[in-house]
Amino acid sequence: MIVICYVLRVLCYVIMIGIFDSGLGGLTILKAFIEKLPEYDYMYLGDNARSPYGNKSQDLIYQYAKEAIDFLFKRDCQLVVLACNTASAKALRKLQQERLPKNYPDRRVLGVVIPAVQAVAEIIKKNPRKNKLGIIGTRSTIESGVYEKELAKTGLKIEIFKQACPLLVPLIEEGWTKRPETKMILRYYLRGLKKARINNLILACTHYPILLKQIENIMGPQCRVLDSPRFTAEKLADYLKRHPEIETKLSKNKTRLFYTTDKAAMFKELGQRFLDSEIGEVEKAKLE
Repeated sequence: MIVICYVLRVLCYVIMIGIFDSGLGGLTILKAFIEKLPEYDYMYLGDNARSPYGNKSQDLIYQYAKEAIDFLFKRDCQLVVLACNTASAKALRKLQQERLPKNYPDRRVLGVVIPAVQAVAEIIKKNPRKNKLGIIGTRSTIESGVYEKELAKTGLKIEIFKQACPLLVPLIEEGWTKRPETKMILRYYLRGLKKARINNLILACTHYPILLKQIENIMGPQCRVLDSPRFTAEKLADYLKRHPEIETKLSKNKTRLFYTTDKAAMFKELGQRFLDSEIGEVEKAKLE
């Protein structure tokens, strides 16, 4: 009885940062968080059963994201990061404006679009001549125009070139990152951007950093491929500094918990490649 009471007492202080993605890609964000902010406790949820989100409707993406944040908030996450460009583009604003005020007024949900936009703006401000920007992502993210809308708010003169890459997420999640077929498809997707001689490239999908080196090799030295996970981690650190009312609630036990909606064994195997480290038990999650 004493041991049980002690465990319950400890668990009361586990207030985590939640990371949600449609599958495995968000692990690139989690990896950057752990490198930048290792002391915090993290809970990762991958909706592998319904991945990829890139070709789904906005209403369906919102429904999935709502179910995900409900799951994470019920498990003591104080702050949730939508580590999915599609969900950030299609669901974040509605979650922040409608779902949170009514159901979780003391919780917060952040996305991955704004950190990348802020990083690009800072780079172009330093060198306005290098203002040719490429964006690659899922079809849903590209069609949403969310990056153009946010970049327009900066007031900077930026020439934007976009390319949807719908085949990359399933190839990455199949572990085909080094297959010749993947390299061929990647070259096909990037050829228009390379021809346009872009200066900077946003990887508008959290899966794509897995292919970072290959993308850099294809684009060449004249193009800077932005490390979106690193920028997202830096902006999260800044956010926590500016919001002590959130930061002081977070526990710091270096706990990492993993959930997936399907294929826990596959998630663990591939997830370890994404994180470059061992993953403990992966639990099955049911979203509703």
